[in-house]
Amino acid sequence: MRTEEITKYLRNNIEPLPDTNYGDGYRASVYLTDGTFLPCVIFRNSREITKLAVRRFKEEQKGKGIFNKSTDTGYLNIVKHFVTSGNRLNEYNIEKIEKSDFAFPLKVQNQIKGETTMGWTGFAAKMKDGKHFGFGTSFHCEFFQMPEGYSVNDIEEIINHSFVLKNGELRSHRQGPETLPEEYKDAVVYREKTFFECFLDSL
Repeated sequence: MRTEEITKYLRNNIEPLPDTNYGDGYRASVYLTDGTFLPCVIFRNSREITKLAVRRFKEEQKGKGIFNKSTDTGYLNIVKHFVTSGNRLNEYNIEKIEKSDFAFPLKVQNQIKGETTMGWTGFAAKMKDGKHFGFGTSFHCEFFQMPEGYSVNDIEEIINHSFVLKNGELRSHRQGPETLPEEYKDAVVYREKTFFECFLDSL
């Protein structure tokens, strides 16, 4: 699949997810040329992440970064982070592209507001049939597991800082405490999904 074909599909069919740090992301699923299916791929222009990397490199060189200033490894650590972290996909390995079954519509995604506790964002989704399901993530919100028999288009409303017990009961989780409520042991939580990134300068 040619780069211009991928770009055209994304622009015509996918709502971009705004991101001030890494640039707008287009969430999709892809088939690779060897037949491998990847259900969660986010496409971005490389401009913003490149600018971020250059800025962070300069900060570390000047000793103004986040790594230990008492050692000489700060610059190497930040370079290593940008070079080795994340799951990357080359666009020339893509054979076919489709909408992802695990990407919330933007109008739903925008209802997710803030961390519930430090390092945890928990919320419930009310479906069109009135049932509630609990979701949660330690960091990423790009893609989520979905309960069997439901699609992302079945989500009617997001209820922030909430969780759902195994019996379907919706519970509120007061925002702020550093630990999860004891009742979480009886909760069913659909988590964030692992995803790949593909950078297209044509986006």
